[in-house]
Amino acid sequence: MSMTVPAEVARTEREVEALTARLRPHFRRGAGHRHAGEYVRGLLGPVERKNGWQLAEQVGHRHPRTIQRVLDRSAWDAGGVRDDLLEEVIADLGDEDGVLVVDETGFLKKGTKSCGVARQYSGTAGRVENCQIGVFLGYASPKGRAGIDRALYLPREWADDAGRREEAGVPEEITFQTKPQLALEMLERAFAADVPARWVVGDAVYGSDGKLRRALEAWEQGYALAVKSTEKPTTFPPYAPPGQVMVATVADELEPDSWQRLNCGEGAQGERLYDWAHVPLRPGLQPGWVHALVIRRNLDDPTERAYYLVFAPTGTPLAEIVRAIGARWTIEDVFKLAKR
Repeated sequence: MSMTVPAEVARTEREVEALTARLRPHFRRGAGHRHAGEYVRGLLGPVERKNGWQLAEQVGHRHPRTIQRVLDRSAWDAGGVRDDLLEEVIADLGDEDGVLVVDETGFLKKGTKSCGVARQYSGTAGRVENCQIGVFLGYASPKGRAGIDRALYLPREWADDAGRREEAGVPEEITFQTKPQLALEMLERAFAADVPARWVVGDAVYGSDGKLRRALEAWEQGYALAVKSTEKPTTFPPYAPPGQVMVATVADELEPDSWQRLNCGEGAQGERLYDWAHVPLRPGLQPGWVHALVIRRNLDDPTERAYYLVFAPTGTPLAEIVRAIGARWTIEDVFKLAKR
């Protein structure tokens, strides 16, 4: 008796076939491409842990070598695959109201051999752990969300250790770069590909980096980047006397009617409501742009605050800035799906 394949399963199979076929030009050998296709199918399969052994078993291999070879031996153009992905995301999700999200995530490890592994802070664990750190660029628009670029953070202890680099196969051209420097390179690639984005958002690791902010300003690219309470942005007339002021001090001196209650997006528990304040700091060097500080205050505990340096066209409504800030959490969904 023949069995009819459900329409949804058949459609998914066609999509996986189309995806793996598109990868072929980026592989030197047909065997490498075939194994990559098996790797993709394994990742999409139901196995709980996506390690070499379980992925190999999922696709019918008796040993993980074939699957592992895709990652450490097969000759393929990872940059070309990334660029193809970016084209597809622009075509399917591109929107003028898009938001580029820079963030990092940790991959916990037990050994010392994995490239870039070290005892370092992992937001995934919420503490210092033995892990790798990846810096990622996500894209969110009214049409959906996706990850579009990535870079492995190589700690200085790795970058300066020739023997360790050689053993792990780190290319000679790879040098130590800070996380904001990695993020800036990914943003440059996105802008070169004409990704439509009204905003760039990220946490204080990136917001506190002046070089990253200045590069975005030179591109006339709006941003809303988190900073620590001790950050001291520059002020200038007509908004304030010239000087520098700590952002926590600005918040302390606000009048009660300075705050607006706004929703920054839907969360697991429904609307994410906070009180928000917008304080212009100085004009932008570019006509029609302004630097500002946006402050978020917790409804239950007003002493719990978050701070964002904003570069935006003059007159941009606070509600629009708040929506952009809320889009930062979309990359967490991307991480969760990727790590399943």
